[in-house]
This record gives sequence, C-alpha cells and structure tokens, in this order.
Amino acid sequence: MKIGIIVAMDKELRQLQQLFNDGNVLVRKCGIGKVNAALGAQQMINDFHPDVIISSGCAGGNGDDINVQDVIVSSELCYHDVYCGRAIDDTTQYGQVQGLPVRFQADPYLLRKSKELKIKEENIKIHAGLVVTGDWFVDSKEKMRSIVNLFPEAKAVDMESCAIAQTCYINKVPFISFRVISDIPLRDTDASQYHNFWDTIAQNSFEVTKTFVQSL
Repeated sequence: MKIGIIVAMDKELRQLQQLFNDGNVLVRKCGIGKVNAALGAQQMINDFHPDVIISSGCAGGNGDDINVQDVIVSSELCYHDVYCGRAIDDTTQYGQVQGLPVRFQADPYLLRKSKELKIKEENIKIHAGLVVTGDWFVDSKEKMRSIVNLFPEAKAVDMESCAIAQTCYINKVPFISFRVISDIPLRDTDASQYHNFWDTIAQNSFEVTKTFVQSL
C-alpha cells in the first residue's frame, strides 16, 4: 500500500520524516492554508498515486474531553469559513461548497483502523469527530467561540484538512485527517499552549501517526 502524508509546516515535516524510511510512505509539505493544501494534495495524487492520503499535523482542540497532545481523527470534515448563500440554492448549508457534500466523510476502513489503535502513551487519547477547516490561525477565544457557535460538535480546527478531503473526494482517493491537538483556544491566552507544544511534546504525539500507518 502506498501512503501519502501531507503536512503544512517545516516543523511537522521534520517530525514525521524522522519516523518513516519506507519507500511506500511519502511525507510532503504543502504549505499553510486551503489553497496550498489542495494544490499539495493534487500534486501528490498526480506524482505518487497513493492508495491513501493522510492529513497530519497539529490543530486547535475543542471540547471538555479534549486535551493538548490528544489526537483527533476526522470522522467528517467541513469548512468553517465557507458560505455560498441562498440566492441560487436554498439547500446549501453553511460550511458547504455548493454542489459538493455537506460534509466530507473519512474513509470507513481508515476510520475503523484508527479506532482500533493501541497507544503506549497513557496521556494521549484518540477521539473521532468533526474537523473544521478555514484560513484563520485561531489565536483568540473570541474567534474560537465564533467557530464553535456554528459547529459546537467540532473536535478540532485547522487550516488544511477539509481542502485535502475535497481534493481526495474529487479524485476518489481514500482520506483521513489525523491531527494532534497543540492548543485549546478556549482555555488559552495568546496561543501560549501552541508554542509550548512544539518546545516540549510534539515528537511523542507524532508517534501516534506512525503507529496508525504501521497498522494499515
């Protein structure tokens, strides 16, 4: 099985490249944001022809049961900053690109495998749930509240996953997002948790992605 892993930043790329030396696993950086993510996913599909694509990296978390270093596996994905209006089609929902699914569903096999993972680190938990994506680094409680008001069930907020999901949906490539929680914006001030995450615990968290890939 050929597995493509897409990350947004150099620091994520360095962490994950250290974990994989199998020629059937390709880790590539796409850059930050939805357009970069979609372009990176399409390039990976064209060049590498993966059987599976994984969006990996970090995300802001939401929910009383979510903590820094937990991993959110996307059961479904949508945009938190897309609104196509109702002038033409009054059935299109907030977060949905007109003509595409309301939410992109993770590949059922990949989702099932993620739920079966056995993690050695007792302080890391895996949660399946909604991942919402938008072109906004959430560094304030006010912004996070505005997103959660629209998507109260969201477990993670990032800047790439749904764009990769859309690209994979169009190309019929199985997809799942596997995001490590770097900060909880509603419990944080000035993104201090995010910066501490990279200084202290990021490497252990990305071991979970390696365990997931090895299980496929």
